[in-house]
Amino acid sequence: MGLLGILLGLAFLILLAFRGWSVLLLAPVAALLAAAFSGQPLLAIWTQIFMEGAAGFLAQFFPLFLLGALFGKLMNDSGSVTAVANVMTRRLGRKRAVLAVVLAGAFVTYGGVSLFVAFFVLVPMAQALFRAADIPRRLMSAAIILGTSTFTMTALPGTPAIQNAIPMPFFGTTPFAAPGLGLVAAAIMLGVGLWWLGRAEAAARRAGEGFDSEFSVPIKATASDEKIREYATTAREFDPAEMQRGRHADTSPPILLAALPLIVVIAVNLLMSLFVLPQLDVSFLAEERWGGTSLSAVAGVWSVVVALAAAIATVVIANRRHLPALRESMDAGANASVLPALSVASLVGFGAVIAALPAFAAVRDWVLTIEGGPLVSLAAATNLLAAMTGSASGGLTIALDALGETYMTIASQLDIDPALMHRVAAIGSGTLDILPHNGAVVTLLALCGSTHRESYFDIIMVGIVGSLLALAAVIALGTTFGSF
Repeated sequence: MGLLGILLGLAFLILLAFRGWSVLLLAPVAALLAAAFSGQPLLAIWTQIFMEGAAGFLAQFFPLFLLGALFGKLMNDSGSVTAVANVMTRRLGRKRAVLAVVLAGAFVTYGGVSLFVAFFVLVPMAQALFRAADIPRRLMSAAIILGTSTFTMTALPGTPAIQNAIPMPFFGTTPFAAPGLGLVAAAIMLGVGLWWLGRAEAAARRAGEGFDSEFSVPIKATASDEKIREYATTAREFDPAEMQRGRHADTSPPILLAALPLIVVIAVNLLMSLFVLPQLDVSFLAEERWGGTSLSAVAGVWSVVVALAAAIATVVIANRRHLPALRESMDAGANASVLPALSVASLVGFGAVIAALPAFAAVRDWVLTIEGGPLVSLAAATNLLAAMTGSASGGLTIALDALGETYMTIASQLDIDPALMHRVAAIGSGTLDILPHNGAVVTLLALCGSTHRESYFDIIMVGIVGSLLALAAVIALGTTFGSF
């Protein structure tokens, strides 16, 4: 009965989330449903396990949600993201329209700009480029997904994406875990994606298919759509409803000032991870009042927090005259972090309840006995849970909350570098999360004026197939040569 309860709880959560119901409501109800079938005390489950799991996630990662959303909003309102996108457009032009969209998305998201902020800038840019190049509108969403939601989210070493941050406390790693393997994975994702998009563009030209000239980007309608908002807030760290709040600059800053905050994120993250934090005496962290923890458990999050804070200060100082309503923009950015953080925390609370049920032992044993070794079983667990929840961050946290300690024990026994575990878990979370109910997919298709029928197959090829091939390569290379 306990296993049946787990399956019913998951089914309830997935089906109603797919219909646009709020995860804040669904997650505790689904958790209580699963617990009821196991005969557990429901009030204790809700207050002592569900809320402890959700609160623990917020305690660890809310600073990243807050600073990430704030940075993205300031970069958008100052016109900096638009400036970067415009430079890519001018340099690469309509003959390389697809590459321009992919690289613009990659640069801004690797520099720490929130995904949905990037969407609202990149879609109009892609529209202009694809119209000029007469490339079918249905390929816009796949090009944007490739640049924003694949290699810069999970593979490139040092990416400040939350998916790269979540494994750090579990494995005691930094954002630059397994950098060589991350670069290999990124090259595979980018190469496969560009190959597919080039093939699709050529096929469209042979068929005489061009851009739909009547299309215009429905930015305001998408940002204010409540159903899309519920989808979106479980996918990434920015609430689309806040895109229309604050004031956008009338003109964009020079490209050097626009790109400077993005460079600061990468540079400060690197300095903090590899040079500054390892030199600090933080023995006080072992004391009870500091949580009885260690530097390895918090260093990764600290690095990203400092990098984002430095980048926020940079964009405010360097582009102050391009921020006509600084307080309103900062308020909107802060507000944009709250609903996504609470939504993902609710998913984590659900996972904590499932992991605490007696029947979960059978699930854990099954996952650990998947053929291929611990790297394969870790990849399978993160893939499966990210697919079920439609959230890479939610699925990854649930998997590591339930199995992270077990995998660290296995890594110690088999002499597997935790950095390799980190990279496999991060990449694994960013593959099957891009299913039809994923909030990023739903939001992007709405912005591009496309349907799943028109565009989703191309998204599968660039977002799922390329990532799965990269994950397989990382597992194979890591098994053969170890972490590098």
